[in-house]
Amino acid sequence: MMSGWGNMMGGWGNGYGYGGYGGGYGWMGIMGLIMPLIFGIGIILLAIYVFRHNNLRVHTGGFGRQNSGLDILRERYARGEIDSAEYQSRKQDLEGK
Repeated sequence: MMSGWGNMMGGWGNGYGYGGYGGGYGWMGIMGLIMPLIFGIGIILLAIYVFRHNNLRVHTGGFGRQNSGLDILRERYARGEIDSAEYQSRKQDLEGK
């Protein structure tokens, strides 16, 4: 017969932790350690993806598309940095004509 705190709390040593309420061991304890690790790894992978995707877009001026020489030449002509004669001359050089 149990007396005192042991009897009032459901006893000791019944295989389910203190008072039969689990006590944080077993699957719940393992999942409590694994789930934050999985969540943390997911956050890190997401940050890497976003950084690489954004970095690629900034350096190429688009989503994974690199600007060719003709694209840059057209942009410069459109902005008025070069005149029509220079545009035609450089265009011929780039096209290999």
